[in-house]
Amino acid sequence: MSAAAILITPVPRYLAERSSPEDEHYVFAYTITIANQGDERVTLISRRWLITDANGKRTEVEGSGVVGEQPAIAAGEDYTYTSGVSLETPVGVMEGFYLLRRDDGSEFEAPIAPFRLAQPNVIH
Repeated sequence: MSAAAILITPVPRYLAERSSPEDEHYVFAYTITIANQGDERVTLISRRWLITDANGKRTEVEGSGVVGEQPAIAAGEDYTYTSGVSLETPVGVMEGFYLLRRDDGSEFEAPIAPFRLAQPNVIH
């Protein structure tokens, strides 16, 4: 199975109630669905994010699993979780990859295409 058999769908949203633009603090939640379109089970081992704000500030985040879990995703199944990030600007971009392990112990990276974090009505 290749990374192409893993479909990653991010849905970001701005959390106005947790943000304070006057303090350059913008909070976003993102819900990620990881769909296993392959024919064997995979386990999400770790993640690596590159987060870039509108000032060009880049932050790398690495860690095991997601939201404290290392979910096993059966063939034809999906896994959804929600997490969050804060930025110093009203717009940013996240991208990265998940490291997944097949049942035979082999591992591969599933890329997460860049997606935009944006306070509503900032970008026209």
